[in-house]
Amino acid sequence: MADSAGAEVLRIGRPLCHSVSRSVSPGEAIPSHFVCSGAPENYQKGTLWLQTPLPPATDEGDDLSLIVHSSRFDRLVVTFSYADGAVERQHVRSGDFGTHWRAGGQLAFRAPHRDVAPVGVTMRFDKVASAGLLRMRLVGRGEESTQTTGLATSIGAALVLLLAGAIYNGSMAIAVRRQFSAWQAAWATCMILWGGFWSQLHLFFFPGLAGAISAQICTGLSCLAISLATLSAVTALEGGSVSPWLRRTALWLTAGVALLGVPLSLMRSGPIEALGAVLGILVLANLVAVAFCIGQAWRRGSPEARSFAGAWSVPMLVLASTEFIDTDRMFWGGGSQILVLFAAAWQTLWLSIAASRSHARLRIERDTARRAEAQAQELARRDALTGLPNRRGFIEKVGTVLERSQGRGETTALLLIDVDWFKSINDIYGHDAGDIVLIAIARQIALHEGENCPVARLGGEEFAVMVSGLEGFELVRFADRLRQEIGECRHGEVIGHRKVTVSIGIAEASTAAEFRSLYRLADEALYEAKRLGRDQVAIRLLEDRASTDDPGQILHGSEHR
Repeated sequence: MADSAGAEVLRIGRPLCHSVSRSVSPGEAIPSHFVCSGAPENYQKGTLWLQTPLPPATDEGDDLSLIVHSSRFDRLVVTFSYADGAVERQHVRSGDFGTHWRAGGQLAFRAPHRDVAPVGVTMRFDKVASAGLLRMRLVGRGEESTQTTGLATSIGAALVLLLAGAIYNGSMAIAVRRQFSAWQAAWATCMILWGGFWSQLHLFFFPGLAGAISAQICTGLSCLAISLATLSAVTALEGGSVSPWLRRTALWLTAGVALLGVPLSLMRSGPIEALGAVLGILVLANLVAVAFCIGQAWRRGSPEARSFAGAWSVPMLVLASTEFIDTDRMFWGGGSQILVLFAAAWQTLWLSIAASRSHARLRIERDTARRAEAQAQELARRDALTGLPNRRGFIEKVGTVLERSQGRGETTALLLIDVDWFKSINDIYGHDAGDIVLIAIARQIALHEGENCPVARLGGEEFAVMVSGLEGFELVRFADRLRQEIGECRHGEVIGHRKVTVSIGIAEASTAAEFRSLYRLADEALYEAKRLGRDQVAIRLLEDRASTDDPGQILHGSEHR
């Protein structure tokens, strides 16, 4: 992704010569005297002239372009000199770059084609903030369009990744109310704005912000982004995993970066390079402090530290390498800025993935806890011995059945089932045998369980069944069939050939009824079935209670079959 050999980086003294006017020069006359060594001085309130001869190998047919990386200046005039003495001038000013701006914070000036070759280029900067920050390249053989397209594509890809990270983390901050996600979303948004202003993509919408204003905004946004990134890292690490003094050191350095960024973003002249050097030292110190925080938290077992180590490693290496490696020729002239942009995209994606994994883990733990709670609640509504719903669970289900039946105008009935002579089974064969008998009976009753037919073990040897939609003879026949099915169960392994029977009391209601009323009436019917010799079915109608003290009875028993 590096530039081709045809691109030549121009710098003062290598091979740019310079001339300075302490005030803005009137007219367009080029000075006659240029100095090709040392650094220019006293140019910030005047005019800085830079000049270089073009390489002899330049062909007449070359589409030669001068690429100037945008900086803080009031006006820039580019003059191409030709072998026949002719000159061609092109100019831009702060707030109006016309058609010369390109993605990646660059200005492109094409040498017009003539019959003779261009022999030199002269640049005039009025009130430029810093000569040391100026970067220029000469590009030949029609490479400008290719490089501009490649740089724009790379910037667009990085910004899209950052946008995805900003949206995701912002959504995460709102959904789960995590401070870290909010800081991370703010940082990604800040990097998107910085990338938009640095690359000059904002000029599609706000062309009047071209030049110095954009450069100043970029400085402020870069310092803000460093501060937000540090805050997101430091606040995400648990309090006990990082020493208080180390945390305070990182936060104080972050504050220093933010405070120094304010005057640097406002300055148009003065010791910009010196303050920039101090800012660079503070940024490196801030990165080292964050690295120590992450390292210490990792050693103390913080899971967040492992995520941050992977996320911060690439940006740290990139920022550190730009201090020692010349990146001006890299990435089609994007240099260190495009590296920082991709490093930021890497960081936000890494942390987004880490946050997703952490959130997924929390969701799994939450769902597991909810399932355990639901199981515990279900167990609280189930009889431990037989697995049938207990009285509590049965009453909850009965309420739903009664409401549904009342709405449909259906008859409801409660069946109370009691095992005959159960105490003698426990006394003769033991309680373990009695439990096995109850389990077998419960298994037979459970066969009839359904949405409109809840069943339960109410306690001891008493069971219950709620029925809706059956009345009269059909209801009694259902209860008698259930009595017979239970009586046909064999328990030979524990009580030999002894037959186990049950008595059933039915309370039938053709109008709205409460469980208490049904239970009381069914209990009276059950008592009646027991009194008449057990192994019986007795039924009582709820509405009869209001008209007679001796309601009608329908009895079925083994002797009536």
